Formats: sequence, C-alpha cells, structure tokens
Amino acid sequence: MSDGRERWTVAAEAAGERLDRHLAAHLDVSRNQAQGWIADGRVAIDGRPATKASHGLAGGEEIACEVPPPREETRVEPEAGELALLHADDSLLVVDKPAGLVVHPGAGRDTGTLVHRILHHHPEVAGVGGAGRPGIVHRLDKDTSGVLVVARSATAYLRLQRAFAKRRVDKRYLAVVYGEPEEEGEIDAPIGRHPKERKRMAVVHDGRPAVSRWRRLAAVRGLALVEVRILTGRTHQIRVHLKELRHPLVGDPVYGENRWKAFHGRTRAVLSRFPRPALHAWRLAFEHPASGEWVGYESPLPADLVELWEKTTGEAFPELPEPTTEEEP
Repeated sequence: MSDGRERWTVAAEAAGERLDRHLAAHLDVSRNQAQGWIADGRVAIDGRPATKASHGLAGGEEIACEVPPPREETRVEPEAGELALLHADDSLLVVDKPAGLVVHPGAGRDTGTLVHRILHHHPEVAGVGGAGRPGIVHRLDKDTSGVLVVARSATAYLRLQRAFAKRRVDKRYLAVVYGEPEEEGEIDAPIGRHPKERKRMAVVHDGRPAVSRWRRLAAVRGLALVEVRILTGRTHQIRVHLKELRHPLVGDPVYGENRWKAFHGRTRAVLSRFPRPALHAWRLAFEHPASGEWVGYESPLPADLVELWEKTTGEAFPELPEPTTEEEP
C-alpha cells in the first residue's frame, strides 16, 4: 500500500462482497481502518463518495481511496542488549529472537524491545522504514521465539515489505500441541476480533482470510509436535487455527483451554507451568532483496521447547525433517 490515492476496478469474482471487507483485503489493512476511511469520506465508488461500509459490490466498479499518511512515530533510541544474528549482509539482518522479547515499541511498551537492541548494534537501521519500528517488515508475538528478518536499507525494506504483503515468503513454525492431529492438513478459516472478548482473535465468518498448513512430526502420550506453514500472516493465526482444530498450543494462556488438567503427576506439573505458547518460528525463506536468489534461514531449537517435550513424553526430541521446498511458494 502506498500513500496518496489508490484506484482499481473491482473484479467480477468480488461481486457480493461488502465494501469494507473488499477495501481491507485489497489494501491489506484492518476492517476497522477501512470503515474509518469510508466514514471520513476517503472512499469513492464510480466517482461518488461511499457512505456505507456494508455496501454490496457488483463487480466492475471503479474504486478510489485516499490513503492518509502514516502517523508520525516517536524515534526509537538505541539500548544495549544481546542480539543473536543468524545472518547479516548489506541488505538485511536475520535475527534469532528469544521468547519474552517484544519486537518493537507499542501500546504500553516504550523501551526494552528488539528494535532498541538492533539500533544499538546496527545504528544504520535507524533511517530504514518507520521511525517507531525501523527495519521491521514483519513481527513475531512477544512469547514466540525464532527467526525474524530486518531490512538494513531502504531498497531492501520496500522489497521485503512487498514480498510479505504478496505472500511470497515461506514461513514455518514448530509447535507442541495437545492431542494427536491428523498426519497433515490445511485449515482455511477467516480470523477477526472475537465478537465478545475484543482482546482475543477468533475464527469468524467476516474475518480476514487466513490459511495454515500443518504436518505432524511426532505424537506421544497425548502431545504432538507439528510443523505449521502459514500462507497468510494474521494476528495470532497459528494459535487461533490450532484451537479451531481442537489441538491448542501447550502453554497458551489465551487459547490453550487449560488442557493440562487432563494429565497427571509430573507431566501435569510441567505442562501447567510452561510459561509461554509452545511456538517457535523455525524457518523463513524468501527472495533476497539484492540478489533475487531464493534464500532460507533456520533458527536453532530453543532449550525450553526441547526440555518441555522430553520431560512430558519421556522421549528425545524428534529429528527434524529437511525443508520440503527450496523455491518460492
């Protein structure tokens, strides 16, 4: 999405869609944001101001949207802290993010983020992208560990941002879940705000499209290790989709359903005390913004995930498979 006026023709297959949903999907923004732009008179259909977010599209209309400039963000100051790098070159940094570390400043968090550490070690990133989240083209939840790419130049930032927006990135996670999922499968279920608990996400009929694929790597004593590949990047996508499949993440305080209560003895104690969703961003692959070569990076297994598996199953952590794709999705 670029600043200024965006124009496009509604495709025939979009006939019947609500205007706000169509706008949000086309510009990759939230429905609330799209509804606000409609209410502010920033959206026109065939040259006439749109007045209703619920307006049904017929296909073939000309849509124009005046996209407001981004809000001015407070510049982040460098702060000392450990930064584990998996790779670095003139275009990008690939970081191994630990669990418990917030990626960038936001509501209630002005200091102590990954971005603060990045600027301490690599001050040149300060001028890349937005002032409040320099170099950041995607994010991981605070309690998710694993691989995250950071742009080091303006060109790399734009190209990586475009790749994520167009889903030309292969994102794979490891998760320890309750139960025994099928060997493999796909869930295509839209995600949006929970209708009653607004701080949670849920599968809702009018949510944003979300697709996840999984394959089971091991299953022992009521627990399973799965690889999850996400084809979209919605808030809490893996956590919500696994809950929808009735195989929620171990340690998830929001979507985990307290499944640990069904276990006994030491296993129950370990599961109940695990302090975070058992989710690790394992592999990330994309087209390198400078060379155009398809590259992939892998984050080592975090010790807490290995310990969780071995203490609850009594078995060694499974040997992990080689990547199933070396090319772009």
